[in-house]
Amino acid sequence: MDTNLALVLVLAPFLGFLINVFFGKSLGKTVSGFIGTAAVAVSFIVTLVLFNQITSTGKAIEVTLFDWIQISNLKINLGFLLDQLSLLWLLFVTGIGTLIHLYSISYMHDDENMHKFFAYLNLFVFFMITLVIGSNLLVLFIGWEGVGLCSYLLIGFWYKNQDYNDAAKKAFIMNRIGDLGLLIGMFILAYTFKTLDYTQLKQTILTVHYDPQIAWNVSLAALCLFIGACGKSAQIPLYTWLPDAMAGPTPVSALIHAATMVTAGIFMITRLNFIFDLAPDVQTVIAVIGAITSLVAATIGLVQTDIKKVLAYSTVSQLGLMFLALGFGAYEVAVFHVITHAFFKACLFLGSGSVIHGLHGEQDMRKMGGLRKVMPITFWTMLISSLAISGVPFFSGFFSKDEILLTAFHHSIPLYVIGSIASIMTAFYMFRLMFLTFFKEFRGTEEQKHHLHESGALITIPLVILAILATFGGLISLPGNSWLNQYLAPLFTKVAGEEHHLGTTEYTLMGVAVLGGLLGILIAYIKYFKQNNVPEADE
Repeated sequence: MDTNLALVLVLAPFLGFLINVFFGKSLGKTVSGFIGTAAVAVSFIVTLVLFNQITSTGKAIEVTLFDWIQISNLKINLGFLLDQLSLLWLLFVTGIGTLIHLYSISYMHDDENMHKFFAYLNLFVFFMITLVIGSNLLVLFIGWEGVGLCSYLLIGFWYKNQDYNDAAKKAFIMNRIGDLGLLIGMFILAYTFKTLDYTQLKQTILTVHYDPQIAWNVSLAALCLFIGACGKSAQIPLYTWLPDAMAGPTPVSALIHAATMVTAGIFMITRLNFIFDLAPDVQTVIAVIGAITSLVAATIGLVQTDIKKVLAYSTVSQLGLMFLALGFGAYEVAVFHVITHAFFKACLFLGSGSVIHGLHGEQDMRKMGGLRKVMPITFWTMLISSLAISGVPFFSGFFSKDEILLTAFHHSIPLYVIGSIASIMTAFYMFRLMFLTFFKEFRGTEEQKHHLHESGALITIPLVILAILATFGGLISLPGNSWLNQYLAPLFTKVAGEEHHLGTTEYTLMGVAVLGGLLGILIAYIKYFKQNNVPEADE
């Protein structure tokens, strides 16, 4: 029964891909769109069934399909591991994936290759599910390379534009650099422990006689794995592909570059937490790189004029905060921010797509303005998500970002300060985006003004659902009473999530974080609303 469910989970999107590749054109745009959406919805329903099963029993499901590779005493199976972490990840991969597919039916309806677009999206979800539920590093690697391929196909989807082709190639090549690191890390682990299976690795590492050579191998493997995560999750120095990846259609930005593919590095480090816990020097590197990335990307986001580029640099910055938490061994805090970020960032990307759709392809915020009245649903959903990412109480981002900054404060004051500055900048550039896009008078052409209207139901319904999740998503991990920490506890060798019981220090830090966010919003309000300071064309 479990094997059948696991196969349906993985193969439903692959079947959708095959149908759209071979028959999509003859089926017509709407039918191919609904087939693609239904395929991912099936995976989501199976995920809910399995999630309910795991939650009630507390036991992981291991499925071995067949023996795959045997070289000397290294044996690798093709199998799946369905436990707390993989099912949590699948919930937002397939759940948000379904909403984005639904959105794409309307968004891509005028595109001649719509069936191909849905085929690529389905293939992407298939590989992402494979990455998440693989029972060993080699199955993860198949999914890892597969999402890289689909990212290349989707970023360069409008291939008649050479700039878009270049952006796709850049993403593909930069990810190969990181992937080499991941491969070397896998080889070191296979050589040292004679297995790549997560369960066996964990048992071996916890029981092996720990001599200096093994300690060195583990540290080196952890560093190489982190290089792989830097590529996939866009950390310095391998982050520049992500902003260029905005060349793809907006649903691609929302699916790949907000909710799923870019979180793969965080997933892999969390999955192998027992390795990184034994490499404290590498954890320090992870925390420092994460903090620097969050600050650098936020500073670049301050001056972008392309609405999607602002969100792209914001994604890099938020991923940096997640790595900051990982570097302190606070895996459950990083996972919490992954989940809330998936809600509000997917909503922001889809909202920006709604704006671009309404303006017939215009992405320059200097040529927007005044859209609040004509696009009320888009405005309110993006406002809610902007409040969430800015850390305003009591939206979801307030809880998850606060946890990260609180963890940083207890481990490293300098990194806490860097994270806090990046968070203030986040609030500023998000409300700069909101004021330039939705307030004051419209700055576009008369023709655009004449055609302005709110997007259709297939676009606005996913926006509303994501805005609701962005509002209430923080409830899964409240300080001192965290469902998420208890749920993930079996995964970690250390005591997972020392519950942050709120004392004077915690309340003070919370107040500082909220004031910082409000300060960023206030500066944006004065500059872009009060003074109506629209950037010049040469900004």
